[in-house]
Amino acid sequence: MLIVCLILYIVCNNIKAMTTIRKSLTITEAQEQWIKLQIELGGFANDSEYMRHLIRLDEARNRQFLITKAAIQEGYESGISPKVRSVEDIMEAAINRKKVRSKGERNA
Repeated sequence: MLIVCLILYIVCNNIKAMTTIRKSLTITEAQEQWIKLQIELGGFANDSEYMRHLIRLDEARNRQFLITKAAIQEGYESGISPKVRSVEDIMEAAINRKKVRSKGERNA
Protein backbone atom coordinates (compact mmCIF):
# COMPACT_ATOMS: atom_id res chain seq x y z
CA MET A 1 0.00 0.00 0.00
CA LEU A 2 2.85 2.34 0.81
CA ILE A 3 4.26 1.82 -2.68
CA VAL A 4 0.91 2.71 -4.33
CA CYS A 5 0.56 5.84 -2.19
CA LEU A 6 4.12 6.87 -2.99
CA ILE A 7 3.54 6.41 -6.72
CA LEU A 8 0.33 8.43 -6.53
CA TYR A 9 2.14 11.19 -4.63
CA ILE A 10 4.89 11.36 -7.25
CA VAL A 11 2.44 11.29 -10.17
CA CYS A 12 0.20 13.97 -8.65
CA ASN A 13 3.10 16.28 -7.87
CA ASN A 14 4.58 15.85 -11.35
CA ILE A 15 1.23 16.67 -12.94
CA LYS A 16 1.07 19.97 -11.03
CA ALA A 17 4.51 20.95 -12.33
CA MET A 18 3.68 20.28 -15.99
CA THR A 19 3.08 23.04 -18.48
CA THR A 20 -0.19 23.21 -20.36
CA ILE A 21 -0.60 21.36 -23.63
CA ARG A 22 -3.10 22.21 -26.36
CA LYS A 23 -5.32 19.24 -27.33
CA SER A 24 -7.92 18.74 -30.03
CA LEU A 25 -11.11 16.98 -28.95
CA THR A 26 -13.97 15.61 -31.03
CA ILE A 27 -17.36 15.53 -29.29
CA THR A 28 -20.97 15.06 -30.34
CA GLU A 29 -23.41 17.93 -30.80
CA ALA A 30 -25.23 16.82 -27.65
CA GLN A 31 -21.99 16.93 -25.66
CA GLU A 32 -21.23 20.39 -27.05
CA GLN A 33 -24.65 21.61 -25.95
CA TRP A 34 -24.09 20.12 -22.49
CA ILE A 35 -20.75 21.90 -22.11
CA LYS A 36 -22.28 25.19 -23.26
CA LEU A 37 -25.08 24.75 -20.74
CA GLN A 38 -22.56 24.22 -17.92
CA ILE A 39 -20.79 27.42 -18.94
CA GLU A 40 -24.05 29.37 -19.23
CA LEU A 41 -25.11 28.21 -15.76
CA GLY A 42 -21.97 29.89 -14.45
CA GLY A 43 -20.12 26.82 -13.26
CA PHE A 44 -17.25 27.29 -15.68
CA ALA A 45 -15.68 30.13 -17.64
CA ASN A 46 -14.96 28.13 -20.81
CA ASP A 47 -14.71 24.68 -22.41
CA SER A 48 -11.18 24.07 -21.21
CA GLU A 49 -12.06 24.80 -17.59
CA TYR A 50 -14.93 22.30 -17.76
CA MET A 51 -12.74 19.60 -19.34
CA ARG A 52 -10.02 20.11 -16.72
CA HIS A 53 -12.72 19.76 -14.05
CA LEU A 54 -13.81 16.42 -15.53
CA ILE A 55 -10.21 15.20 -15.67
CA ARG A 56 -9.66 16.15 -12.01
CA LEU A 57 -12.81 14.23 -11.03
CA ASP A 58 -11.59 11.19 -12.96
CA GLU A 59 -8.13 11.42 -11.36
CA ALA A 60 -9.66 11.55 -7.88
CA ARG A 61 -11.94 8.60 -8.62
CA ASN A 62 -9.09 6.52 -9.99
CA ARG A 63 -6.82 7.50 -7.12
CA GLN A 64 -9.43 6.28 -4.63
CA PHE A 65 -9.89 3.08 -6.64
CA LEU A 66 -6.14 2.34 -6.55
CA ILE A 67 -5.98 3.02 -2.82
CA THR A 68 -8.95 0.72 -2.22
CA LYS A 69 -7.50 -1.97 -4.47
CA ALA A 70 -4.17 -1.84 -2.59
CA ALA A 71 -5.99 -2.07 0.76
CA ILE A 72 -7.91 -5.14 -0.42
CA GLN A 73 -4.69 -6.76 -1.63
CA GLU A 74 -2.99 -5.96 1.67
CA GLY A 75 -5.88 -7.56 3.55
CA TYR A 76 -5.83 -10.61 1.32
CA GLU A 77 -2.09 -11.06 1.78
CA SER A 78 -2.34 -10.70 5.56
CA GLY A 79 -4.03 -14.09 5.78
CA ILE A 80 -6.85 -15.32 7.94
CA SER A 81 -7.49 -13.39 11.14
CA PRO A 82 -7.14 -15.34 14.39
CA LYS A 83 -10.13 -13.36 15.74
CA VAL A 84 -13.54 -14.92 15.44
CA ARG A 85 -15.90 -12.08 14.48
CA SER A 86 -19.26 -11.89 12.81
CA VAL A 87 -19.76 -10.10 9.51
CA GLU A 88 -21.63 -7.39 11.43
CA ASP A 89 -18.66 -6.90 13.79
CA ILE A 90 -16.27 -6.60 10.86
CA MET A 91 -18.53 -4.12 9.05
CA GLU A 92 -18.95 -2.01 12.20
CA ALA A 93 -15.17 -1.89 12.73
CA ALA A 94 -14.61 -0.88 9.09
CA ILE A 95 -17.24 1.87 9.28
CA ASN A 96 -15.70 3.21 12.49
CA ARG A 97 -12.21 3.24 10.89
CA LYS A 98 -13.59 5.14 7.90
CA LYS A 99 -15.24 7.72 10.18
CA VAL A 100 -11.99 8.27 12.07
CA ARG A 101 -10.03 8.66 8.80
CA SER A 102 -12.63 11.05 7.38
CA LYS A 103 -12.46 13.25 10.47
CA GLY A 104 -8.67 13.32 10.21
CA GLU A 105 -8.79 14.37 6.54
CA ARG A 106 -11.22 17.20 7.29
CA ASN A 107 -9.02 18.49 10.12
CA ALA A 108 -5.88 18.40 7.95
